[in-house]
Amino acid sequence: MSANLHEQARELIALGGGQDLSDVQQNWLQAHLQQCAPCSDYAEEVRRTLSVLRSRSLAADFALVQMTQLRVRSRALELRQQQARAWLVLLSCLFVGLSAAITTPLFWRAFEWIGLQSGISSWVWQAGFAFFWIAPALIVSALLLAHGTHLTNDGEKPGI
Repeated sequence: MSANLHEQARELIALGGGQDLSDVQQNWLQAHLQQCAPCSDYAEEVRRTLSVLRSRSLAADFALVQMTQLRVRSRALELRQQQARAWLVLLSCLFVGLSAAITTPLFWRAFEWIGLQSGISSWVWQAGFAFFWIAPALIVSALLLAHGTHLTNDGEKPGI
């Protein structure tokens, strides 16, 4: 017999020895095990090893259980905080979008009126409006960059 047949038999034995195999695979494996003593011995050793492992009870160390529970609780708290931040960001974005939709036309009219009353050309008051409209975002971005924090946990620097 070729080595490939033995390798295939050992793979099928490792997959469950017939429990998780298709009918064709089970039939092939049974036929091979009846003809091949080394593979049959291997299957028997695997069966005995699994039987011994299943008969033993495993108990985790109390300190390991406590540490695992602590880490799970810590991760759950972290996920709740992330979810709360996500809702805050979502609500902030909705508020900013709504306020921009309401106030932009009003400020546009105000800049246009000021431009007409003072005799400033339209491109000057339009540029002033654009700067006035973008300036808060630019200022906040510059402050965040200077401080080095961007939505991090408790003001910690990213990567620390």
